[in-house]
Amino acid sequence: MDSPIRVLIVDDDALVRAGLTMMLAGADDLRVVADVADGTEVIPAVNEHRPDVVLMDIRMPRLDGLAATERLRARREPPEIIILTTFDTDDHILRAMRAGASGFLLKHTPPPDIIRAIRQVAAGEPMISPAVLRRMMSYVAGTGVDPRRERARGLLGRLSEGERAVATLVGRGKTNSEIGKELSLSVATVKAYVSRLLTKLELNNRVQIALLVHDAGDDEDAARS
Repeated sequence: MDSPIRVLIVDDDALVRAGLTMMLAGADDLRVVADVADGTEVIPAVNEHRPDVVLMDIRMPRLDGLAATERLRARREPPEIIILTTFDTDDHILRAMRAGASGFLLKHTPPPDIIRAIRQVAAGEPMISPAVLRRMMSYVAGTGVDPRRERARGLLGRLSEGERAVATLVGRGKTNSEIGKELSLSVATVKAYVSRLLTKLELNNRVQIALLVHDAGDDEDAARS
């Protein structure tokens, strides 16, 4: 990106906000445009500062980060959101991903990895590792009562064979480059497929595509491999 990536920090701990601001100041291509202490302050801060990426805590006193993420991602052209928290329960991760978060990091994540994640999501590549996707798949399958399976299968049934193939690989946590190599497509063609998938399926980002694939059970073969 030619201009710095604009970052908004959301955390109720002033020391955490200060520490993240100092850490990100060391990266020339990142700029912290604001920091706020509660989820209720997110929308006004986004309206004023127009961040590209929001680092969002979960546990906050008035409006938690998951609810704030849901509200923010419901807006037109919202910023990308990385959940940055001490909480890593399956339910927290799954809710954050369904809400449209582009990444999920723990606060003890090494600074270079946090910086890399911000750059990655700003470039349109969500920071969700295959390990996290497998964990979510196992969690959903283990409940045995997820009502989303038939709906997910119906939505995926709208797709062409090529679109379904790309969606399945997104569900396995593959990058655009990896998908291109596997399907013998250019990266530009893969990006076009992903954009078409988002439009057809009425989703916000590729993380939600992956969850839809998991809900439908299209990744079961990948889980066994």
